[in-house]
Parts: sequence; C-alpha cells; structure tokens
Amino acid sequence: MSHQPELGFTNPKVQRLRRLIGRRSSRSEEGTFVVEGRILIAEAIAAGWSIESHYVAAGEDPVVDAGPAHVLAPGVAERVSDLETPSGLFAVVRERPVDPDVLARAEFVLVADRVSEPGNLGTIVRSAEAAGVDAVIVTPGTVDETNPKVLRSSAGAVFHVPVVRADLVEVATHGLRLIGTSSHQGVRHTEADWSGRIAIVAGNEAAGLDESTPISDWVRIEHRGRAESLNVAMAATVLCFEAVRHRG
Repeated sequence: MSHQPELGFTNPKVQRLRRLIGRRSSRSEEGTFVVEGRILIAEAIAAGWSIESHYVAAGEDPVVDAGPAHVLAPGVAERVSDLETPSGLFAVVRERPVDPDVLARAEFVLVADRVSEPGNLGTIVRSAEAAGVDAVIVTPGTVDETNPKVLRSSAGAVFHVPVVRADLVEVATHGLRLIGTSSHQGVRHTEADWSGRIAIVAGNEAAGLDESTPISDWVRIEHRGRAESLNVAMAATVLCFEAVRHRG
C-alpha cells in the first residue's frame, strides 16, 4: 500500500466516510453504511454483503477480501471514527434489499417498537439471531440498524438476520399474533401461549408499548428486585428464548 497516496481529512472520500458514520440521513440517501473493525468487516463479507470501499490507517493490514484499501493519513482515523480508540479499519457497505415476502412467510419475529438506544437495538438483534427468529422488525421511531453503535452491539448479527422496517399494523396484517411485553399486565411469560405465528413486541425504553397498539396478548416477566422493569433488550432476550423453549 506504500505506493498509494494517503488520504487527508479534507479528502472528499474521507468526508463522505465521516458523513456516513455520523448521519442517518446520509446513510438512508446513499443506501450505504460504514462498518469499523476487522471482525465486523469480516462478518459482513462472510455473510455476503457488498463492500463498496475499504479504508485503513497507515501501518494497518487491510481486511482480506475487502477489496483495494485506501490509506488514511496519520490522525485521520481518530477524527472520523466515533470510537475513543479507533481500529483504523473501515468499510463502506452497500445495503441489500430485504425479501419482500419475509413477513408473509415468517413464523417467529421480534419487533423493536420505537427503541431509541443503539446499544439496546443491537443487543435485541443479537439475541434474536441467536434464538433463530425469522426477522427483526424495526418500527418508525426506532434507531436505524445501520447506526455504528447498533452494528457493534449486534456483534455482526445484523448481517445474518433480516431487519425489516415496518409498523405494527403491517406486522399484524401479515397474520402474526402480536405479543406485547409489560411490567404490570398479562400472564407470566413462562405460562404464555407461544404457539403459532408470533411477533414478540418490545417497546420504547421510557414509555414502553402504547396501550392502543394492536397487541393480541400481553406477557410479563415477574421479578423480585426493586426495579420496576427489566431493560428492554434484556426483556426481549428472556422472552425470545422462553418462546424457543416452548416451541421446541
């Protein structure tokens, strides 16, 4: 890579990289997003996602199969990355279309309804993929799945499970029974009916699920501590694996 000119911070390619990392609107407009770190980039490649371009800090080895590497000048990676300790490895990944029939065929999905914290959504996707769900649904108002913090906290799961953008009415229209999580109503999660085509719905961190949402059944996770409820990602994880246990 020594023969390639190093890209400074004002280079248009570097400025684009920074925009894609920092702005949801830029990612949405271009249909691309940035993955940082050797492991996550390798996960994207292994899952068959298309790498549009690849950037490495001077002295770093490029990621295998990520394509030709553009070399960043010293100090550029630190200014571009949203991490305190940047990896020095970036890849611009092109979004790929989700199968339009995934909801029509799905037997078991997990819905993140207006979940605002990137770390929570990433953990929800990671747990959903581990539990073998058919898809993760993100409703309007939920942080986007291409947010760098979501990608990291998903540990690459976002590349292996379909993430569909849809509202709850659309999910219900496809014949999935909506099971809502609540801290104060519904049956115990260990006694709930997890059969058939289901969609577990996890609500906003502060507000939970709106009482007017088209929920068919409510379930609650009983606990003994003083906390009013579990973190939304933890609750979603518990319910996913409880459903898997009942569904065999």
